[in-house]
Amino acid sequence: MLEGFREKKGEVSRAIADLAQIARDVGAKSLGDRVTKDLVTKLDEDRFHLVVVGEFNHGKSTFVNALLGENVLATGVTPTTAAIHHVKWAEKPEATLVLASGKREPIAFERARAFAVGGGADAKDVDFLEIGYPSPLLEERILLVDTPGVNDLSLQRADITYSYIPRADAVLFLLDAGQILKESERVFLQEKLLKGSRDKIAFVITKWDLLSPSEQGEALAYARTQLANLVKEPVVFPVSAEVALAGKTDGRDGGMNALLDYLTRFLADERGRILLDNALGEGLLAGDLLAKGIDARRRALAMKTDELERRITMLEQDLAGQSGTIEQRRAKIREEVQGIRVGARKDLERFIDDVTRQLPHVIESAKASQLKDYLPSFLEDTFRTWAEAESREIATSLEALAERTIALVREDAHETAKRVAQTLGGAAPQRLDVHVDTLQYDVSVVALLGVGIGVMFANLVLGGLLTAAAPLLALVLKSKADEEYRKKALVAAPGVLRAVGERIGPKLDAMIDEVAKKLDAWVVSAGAELHQEVLEVLHATRNARAAGAADEATALREVDAQAGRLDAAVKRVTALRSALWMAKPAAQATN
Repeated sequence: MLEGFREKKGEVSRAIADLAQIARDVGAKSLGDRVTKDLVTKLDEDRFHLVVVGEFNHGKSTFVNALLGENVLATGVTPTTAAIHHVKWAEKPEATLVLASGKREPIAFERARAFAVGGGADAKDVDFLEIGYPSPLLEERILLVDTPGVNDLSLQRADITYSYIPRADAVLFLLDAGQILKESERVFLQEKLLKGSRDKIAFVITKWDLLSPSEQGEALAYARTQLANLVKEPVVFPVSAEVALAGKTDGRDGGMNALLDYLTRFLADERGRILLDNALGEGLLAGDLLAKGIDARRRALAMKTDELERRITMLEQDLAGQSGTIEQRRAKIREEVQGIRVGARKDLERFIDDVTRQLPHVIESAKASQLKDYLPSFLEDTFRTWAEAESREIATSLEALAERTIALVREDAHETAKRVAQTLGGAAPQRLDVHVDTLQYDVSVVALLGVGIGVMFANLVLGGLLTAAAPLLALVLKSKADEEYRKKALVAAPGVLRAVGERIGPKLDAMIDEVAKKLDAWVVSAGAELHQEVLEVLHATRNARAAGAADEATALREVDAQAGRLDAAVKRVTALRSALWMAKPAAQATN
């Protein structure tokens, strides 16, 4: 289904692999290994993430089974109790429990259904259930994420809304043919889903076979009209999963073929292009750096052995001296990150104090009969509003830190390039470019979505904090009398708030530290990269000379050949990148 995309990806992978091989041939082994690991291998391992969302009793599990072409998942699962499923391709059926601790526990495939309905005693410790299955759809390197159905999408797990969906390449939002676009679904779309996912949602109307032909026409027109109030030109597919599954014997597809055709074209044209463009852009940056390595080898060949040794020693000393500058940059990062972390903790403490002060009034002013429904909603909305504002503030601080660091490292790199050139006895090479995009790619800042640290961190904060706050947001103090519930809420809620604050604090620290850790690693690698590559090339030249390799004239011809190969490889990568955006994307489905 994604044959065209696979062919393009194969071309891109081979073109970048050529750059890696040229780097190794020149003697820049570290650069070659990095290009292979960070670009070629990553490109080969990348998957498209497809997330399925829908309320309970919309036939979601049956629909997912129809996507897979077999009855793989349990159906009729109790609302809110099922685990999130990650369904990936495997040669034979398999299942693995991935615990909240990160530990992976393989289980018998047949036993997976017990966890799908919360049957395991330790089910609460399960982060998600990973299912492997030999489905044609999954073989297209698609990871299917099946989210638990709930009676009201506002009760959806926070990490699904704020973590899974923003990272998805495509989202299938299920609607029931018998009651298209309920008010709870409309609210969920407006308040939680459409902000960052509008361009990747396809709407699927399930149980289509239960309507008569005349009802189908009316239902489809109604769905398009109502959804158009929320999404410009909504993509809508009516399907019957039951018919599709039964159709394996009688040839009926229940509307699934049209959906699958649209889905695969969307992933290849919209998401796949960005994936390949990122890899090709990184390949061009590696090509720029490799050109400097070839130039260094050419200069080294013209030097006598003792002169080459002297230049190598000078570069090694310069690299050692540069470590002080790099450490200054790292120390500055640690200092500023500590300030961001302390500020976030203070903000959290103030927030908990403010909400604690509000709670008695909120609880006392609510009608006793409505309190059980109102209190959790109030707490979730309050937490969400604070988390959104806090994430923006933290993200702004982190982005400012990253921008300042990038500017300093670029200046450091420019000075390094001049010193390296002088040490090698030539004019200063062109400025060593260190792009913001490179940082975004290296720190995994959702480069595929074309966004920065701010959007990434906002999603992490919302998903992480609201998930950590789940015990509070699910606060239900069981009691027969409403007034008794009010009394218990007044006593228990402040303590639960404090407990949740204690859980959220370390999570805030961890998320801030994760970004800082990757920024720190980037500073180290960017600061030493040019030195390391040039030194590797010079060492290779020295070793070849010591081993009695070819004479200078022959070696120079080899360098010229390598330069020619590099020029051809860079032109190939450039042409592939241009071709990505020249081809017209497949038109959106007209259904």
